[in-house]
Amino acid sequence: MTTRGTPVERSEFLLRAVDLSAGHGRKTVLEGVNLSIRPGEFWFFLGTNAQGKSTLLNTLLGVLPKKGGAIETGRGLDRAAIGYVPQRCDLAPNLPTTAHEFVSLGLVGLAVDRAERDVRVRDALAEVGLGGLERKSYWAMSGGQRQRVLVARALARRPRLLCVDEPMNNLDLVTERNLLSLLARQNRDEGLTVVFVTHDVSVAAHFATHVALVHGRAADVGPKAQLLKPDLLERAYGAPVTIVPLVGMEPARPAPIGATV
Repeated sequence: MTTRGTPVERSEFLLRAVDLSAGHGRKTVLEGVNLSIRPGEFWFFLGTNAQGKSTLLNTLLGVLPKKGGAIETGRGLDRAAIGYVPQRCDLAPNLPTTAHEFVSLGLVGLAVDRAERDVRVRDALAEVGLGGLERKSYWAMSGGQRQRVLVARALARRPRLLCVDEPMNNLDLVTERNLLSLLARQNRDEGLTVVFVTHDVSVAAHFATHVALVHGRAADVGPKAQLLKPDLLERAYGAPVTIVPLVGMEPARPAPIGATV
């Protein structure tokens, strides 16, 4: 397991943090974070509210400036190769928008012509189970459908790395499970690398290959089996944590034998 202050050395990676400090404004939230995200892995950033999970993700993506240390990208991982699913929609609700138009926003900044754009939008909506609904109003969709459109917007980029920031807030159980199953299929069948921010340990226990357990201005980092232990979870969450099996969910992508970070 790689923990506080231990540098990461791996030859193959998509995104790497070396002795990273992160925060917002003048406040430093995390210090000495070392992690390396490799192709095909399913990472979960775990911890209680306000511990710095989203801050860590946004710093890795360059949305927030780092406070110290280094962030390195692997060969071929540029901005075009990263998809991002936010916690909520960032579009004004009084703006008439179809699902096609909304997903097309994910292609801003990419050099794709109109024909290719339409193909990508149709494919992305089909991947999330909304094929044929390109012309439906985004605002006329259910909450679960809108959440899937957010995922489609990110998938339209055909990313190598998909980052998902606490997307299950205010979702009902069925919608939450459908979203998780979708991401699991993308990771397992397409080899998509996923980073998922949540406080839900049971979800991470089912799907993760690797975990960053964020607490106390630091992050304990490693393969799931090494991090999701009662003593480490109690230290991070401030109370005993019970992991509830997710019965009937999509099978997760197995972690590589001897996986490290």
